Amino acid sequence: MNNRTIKDYIKLAFKGMGMGAANVIPGVSGGTIALITGIFEELIDSVKSFNLEAVRLLLKGQFKSFSQHVNLAFLVSVFTGIAISILSLAKILEFLFEKYPVFVWAFFFGLIIGSVYFVGKTVEKWKTSVVISLIIGSAIAIGVSIINSASENDGMLYLVLCGAIAMCSMILPGLSGSFVLILLGNYELVMIKAVSGFKVDILLPVAGGAVAGLIMFSHLLSWVFKSFRDQTIALLTGFIAGSLAILWPWQTPVFKADELGNYITKINGERIIIKYAKYLPESLSAEVIFAAIFALCGIVIIWLVETYAGSDSKKV
Repeated sequence: MNNRTIKDYIKLAFKGMGMGAANVIPGVSGGTIALITGIFEELIDSVKSFNLEAVRLLLKGQFKSFSQHVNLAFLVSVFTGIAISILSLAKILEFLFEKYPVFVWAFFFGLIIGSVYFVGKTVEKWKTSVVISLIIGSAIAIGVSIINSASENDGMLYLVLCGAIAMCSMILPGLSGSFVLILLGNYELVMIKAVSGFKVDILLPVAGGAVAGLIMFSHLLSWVFKSFRDQTIALLTGFIAGSLAILWPWQTPVFKADELGNYITKINGERIIIKYAKYLPESLSAEVIFAAIFALCGIVIIWLVETYAGSDSKKV
């Protein structure tokens, strides 16, 4: 939008930071934050505008026309926020997941519960095809949550593939790019070691794959969103609801083992996590009470974000 002010772009950067924070966390989708904050469709359309016309304008040196064509100021604001958030949160989340895993999962469990309601309520008309889309989305997300992960792989082509697949998931509400990286075996390598240690040899191929995947996927997603809006939102709501299976607070890692039951480790001696086994707490302990409080905080934050986004969209 050409009538945006500096204040508006700062707000967009904060929304991008919310997306970045979500993208770092397994089970939480940056696309969900984009949908709730009201920038999802503009984000997809802006990314989709990187086409042959954009290349022509760029090669001819028509930078102002290129900027307007791709909505560059919007994209720079959002992706700057995403980058700041990912780079700053990687180490913090590593610490929190190590020290307070139940509370962290509970908080994000609450975030997703709130997201299910606020995304689902944007469906204009519930009909059979919309309900079926909701069920399919939930089934896919639950299915993804029970798939065993692959082993870590730092091959360049595999890193490019990881970047492409993860980025498509990151912008798709309800499907977590970080969780997809877990399934591909490269979450710790990319989101923790490479980001916190700024390992360029890992980050560059992942980023290249992410950019290519984002541009290609955005065309399909934009067309589907415009042609089948209610069905698409219902499908995405199903994705978000199904991801609750990934975020259940009480879970313990299951490590990779050989046929004799001996743990298979990495070169540094760390055991390889293949999935997380869920369990129910045995009693109403202090941990359960605090986890419930953190979950409630997650719900409240989503409500505040949605309220802010709704009032903000009326101003812009």
